[in-house]
Amino acid sequence: MQRLQDRVAVITGAGSGIGLATAHRFAREGARVVCADVDETAGAKAAAEVGGLFVKADVTSEDDVARMYQAAFDAYGGVDIAFNNAGISPPDDDSILETGIDAWRRVQEVNLTSVYLCCKHVIPYMRRQGRGSIINTASFVAVMGSATSQISYTASKGGVLAMSRELGVQFAREGIRVNALCPGPVNTPLLQELFAKDPERAQRRLVHIPLGRFAEASEIAAAVAFLASDDASFITGSEFLVDGGISGAYVTPL
Repeated sequence: MQRLQDRVAVITGAGSGIGLATAHRFAREGARVVCADVDETAGAKAAAEVGGLFVKADVTSEDDVARMYQAAFDAYGGVDIAFNNAGISPPDDDSILETGIDAWRRVQEVNLTSVYLCCKHVIPYMRRQGRGSIINTASFVAVMGSATSQISYTASKGGVLAMSRELGVQFAREGIRVNALCPGPVNTPLLQELFAKDPERAQRRLVHIPLGRFAEASEIAAAVAFLASDDASFITGSEFLVDGGISGAYVTPL
């Protein structure tokens, strides 16, 4: 299927995990992909794999974000899809009783301020075109809370969810759709690193998933491609859960 034929897609955090899987999915569906990442090696490799453009960008820097979208426009003439995906979940983000203010601020900057900056700078391009799809990576923890506390991450993703709802409503009649992608736990390098250090924490997460496993990045990428495409033309301002049944389960099967 070529649902995204010749559309220009900018992906932040494209060098690994969900971002990398989505870059491959978008390319297979015909999109011209701009891979943005703070890691030059990983980002450039991703862009090479999908025949796209690499832009090194720190998404907490307004100058970098503005330059990222300008580079996409200069290369391809517009921006049709923005997948604002870059994020962190550092090990020092824990219970509110343990998490320091520096960790809190760092997570808000990367996970929430970056989405604000990306939306702020991409929407003018989309308004000029009269169309666009923005997908912001939130999380299932923004909807129902986390079984294992990570206060900064949970709060940041709640902010992403609320912002996506407001923008989805505000720009709907200008042809711009904005949705919050809310994945459950995903088998990415970030999760692997986090849970390798604490297997008990991983098990506390896994027991709540009715499907009995973590998602694969390719499964999340399929959801992103759907939201980016015209197949989702009547979906905006939504919390799009891809969580293996977590949010629908009162109890989980043994």
